[in-house]
Amino acid sequence: MPATLLRPATWTLRSQVLASVLALFVIVMVTTGALTIGFTKHHLDDQLRDELNGAAGTTNSGPSRPGDLGLTPDGDGRPRGGPQQRNSSAVLRLVVVGGTSIGVDNNGDPIAYITAFGTSREALSDDQVATLVKVTKSLTANDQERVDLGDGTGSYLVAVSTSGTTRTIVGVPTGAVDRTLATLIQLVAGGTLLGLVIVGVGGNWVIRRNLAPLVRVADTARKVSALKLDTGEVALPARVADRDTDPHTEVGQVGLALNRMLDNVEGALQTRHESEMRVRQFVADASHELRTPLASIRGYAELSRRETDPVPANVSHAIGRVESEALRMQGLVEDLLLLARLDSGRPLEREPVDVTLLAMDVVSDAHAAAPDHRWELDLPDEPVEAPGDRARLHQVLANLLANARTHTPAGTTVVTRIRREGQHVRIDVADNGPGIPADLQPRVFERFTRGDDSRNRASGSTGLGLSIVAAVAGAHAGRVDLASEPGRTVFTVWLPSDGPHSSNPIPQTQ
Repeated sequence: MPATLLRPATWTLRSQVLASVLALFVIVMVTTGALTIGFTKHHLDDQLRDELNGAAGTTNSGPSRPGDLGLTPDGDGRPRGGPQQRNSSAVLRLVVVGGTSIGVDNNGDPIAYITAFGTSREALSDDQVATLVKVTKSLTANDQERVDLGDGTGSYLVAVSTSGTTRTIVGVPTGAVDRTLATLIQLVAGGTLLGLVIVGVGGNWVIRRNLAPLVRVADTARKVSALKLDTGEVALPARVADRDTDPHTEVGQVGLALNRMLDNVEGALQTRHESEMRVRQFVADASHELRTPLASIRGYAELSRRETDPVPANVSHAIGRVESEALRMQGLVEDLLLLARLDSGRPLEREPVDVTLLAMDVVSDAHAAAPDHRWELDLPDEPVEAPGDRARLHQVLANLLANARTHTPAGTTVVTRIRREGQHVRIDVADNGPGIPADLQPRVFERFTRGDDSRNRASGSTGLGLSIVAAVAGAHAGRVDLASEPGRTVFTVWLPSDGPHSSNPIPQTQ
């Protein structure tokens, strides 16, 4: 049995309510049955004691000698009953004379017998007589004791009366009382089991019916939870039906509160989307407008450097810095414009791209830019192709290698590995540098996120390189993952090999 089944806290609400109802039913039935059986037993025991007292009274009021009891032996020496015998039920009598000696009749037989209905007599065996004498030896006149005579005779409630040296033992059978109590216990147990089945089946139906509105509310919440709410224009069409929003019921109150919450969430998401669109539009417009003046600044800087007249060294240096920063700003503007276009969902070019050849070109460029690093390629025997925008995929690889070059010390080994895995192309860029701090990893693909000094940044960084990698991968219906620890950092880019509309799920990075 699963361990969760033993913990009621893990059960469904329906199971908990049904279990509570069944437990309460069992407690009520067991308590009621126990009280019924107890009162019935008490009443029957009182009747049995009254019957025994009546039988003992008859014996005490009659003669104490065997012959005086109206008993005469029949032809086989067994006692015969006289007019003193009770006619209502079987009565046991045993006369003990002289301490431990058992009284005998005229034929020398012990006077120990059971008479039923005043006519039928059954003599007791020697073992039964000995049992009676042993059990009742310490009884006083007010004591009563149950004695099981065995041999099919059954159990008797006995009492003792004493007259001189004669002790008379009188008993009445308890079989009728025992059978009545046994039947009553069976009825209570059977009724409890039958009621348990009826309450279980009926209760399950009633609980399911009454919890159906709550199930519908939960289905609505489940549908909303499956929606993609992090980006883009979000609409929440799912709402709890009007029949489940009655404020006079508990479930209706939950449904009404859920609808209000969804209205608030939808409004907040709409506001967020409108704000994002305004920011994206501003970035796109600003980036587009900045391209022209930046191009002019670069042009004038280059033109001034071609001047044939002597230019002071400090002026020449300043113009060089202006040109350098203009070039850097132009790269930043181009990155922002690219991100704005990707955010707006502008489609990319779709053509077969040889990813292995692309990796060879990018790694060659990286080697020329940073010869103090070790650049390695791990390519399959056959070319690997993926449909996409060649320029953008080139930028993905270039940004990953530039990130490794910028944030790792000289001598670091950077390995670019290309593999086909099922319906996807896997691109790994791994280095054995110091790694990315754990607190930075969750937001490393966010815009304007920069590594700290522990990554040994050698030059300025815009903080947009990895965000462009993530955006381009997403535009190709792919994904980029990160696994980093001191001594090993791996960026993994997944691209579908059958196009952006692939239905094959992207594997999880090990």
